[in-house]
Amino acid sequence: MHLEPRPGIAWPSPHLRELRDTVRALLGLDDDTAIVIRQLGCGELGYSPPETVVEVLPMDGGIHRWTLRRPADEITEHDLRATLLHRWPI
Repeated sequence: MHLEPRPGIAWPSPHLRELRDTVRALLGLDDDTAIVIRQLGCGELGYSPPETVVEVLPMDGGIHRWTLRRPADEITEHDLRATLLHRWPI
């Protein structure tokens, strides 16, 4: 069965899926742990610069959150490694 997004709902970009997979591998997370990656801000004049928020939501509770001060499409595995492993486990 092939799943299609609901109208108006976009599937995550391949880069966001790759970032999510990298977070899972770096932190040794199981498939039951949710990972949410969101880009906030648009970077237009008069608005806050874009930043990307990475959230890890384990089944046993407790949200872990990191903020990277750049757009999601500019984040690399090196950026994730430097940011996430610096404060893991929390």
